[in-house]
Amino acid sequence: MARTKQRLENMKERKAGRRSAEDAEKTKCEIMSIAANLFCERGYERVSLRNISERAGVSHSLIRHHFGSKEKIWHAISDGLHQYFEEYLNVIVEHFPKDSTANEKLYFFTVKVLAHMLIEKRPIQLLADGIRQDELTDYFIDRTHKVQLTIAEMAADYNQNNPQNQVNIWEVKWLMMMFAQGASSLAPIMHTTWEEIKDDHSQCLLKHWGMFNQMMAFRFNVPEDKILRPKQVSDLVHSIPCNLMG
Repeated sequence: MARTKQRLENMKERKAGRRSAEDAEKTKCEIMSIAANLFCERGYERVSLRNISERAGVSHSLIRHHFGSKEKIWHAISDGLHQYFEEYLNVIVEHFPKDSTANEKLYFFTVKVLAHMLIEKRPIQLLADGIRQDELTDYFIDRTHKVQLTIAEMAADYNQNNPQNQVNIWEVKWLMMMFAQGASSLAPIMHTTWEEIKDDHSQCLLKHWGMFNQMMAFRFNVPEDKILRPKQVSDLVHSIPCNLMG
């Protein structure tokens, strides 16, 4: 009887420990998400740990306990984003139409990645702000190797199949980032570009994405019947969970 009682108490302690660990992880994720929003709104330099604690509704000491410093919060956000994008890029690859050629795969990949960057602006906003802090930029770039490997392998496959029309994938990547950052930081100008729909952000975004879509379809010689023609950019975005995205 005593042994049974002890086992039950041990089980309760283990469950309580798991709940405590889960609660702590949930709190950390909530702090990171709120900090990410603040960094996007105000810029890294203008955000303090106290700002984060007040917005999150937790104590300043609790944030220091979980992260130690504002820089470490940014590092944790960066790590989370890289992990998310590694998973997201794999999802895009998994959703390639069956029997897609190398050029079609690279086309689908680039236009769908941009679609995500246009709908979820925080990653490009965080990167643009981080560029102003050398140590943050280095940290972000140093952790892109897995993502870069996925893209490089796809480009290598394309180049092998298209020796007369080689692609520099990093130029495409740079173009993608310019389109993403332009829509994020220059949205009012984007709206006035298409006067007839300037009050409809989703349609302006579709027009903006459409310019890149045309460029990539031409660059990769995609057949007319394979070119994507969504009704809105969000139609191209796959839904996978991420504590920094929701």
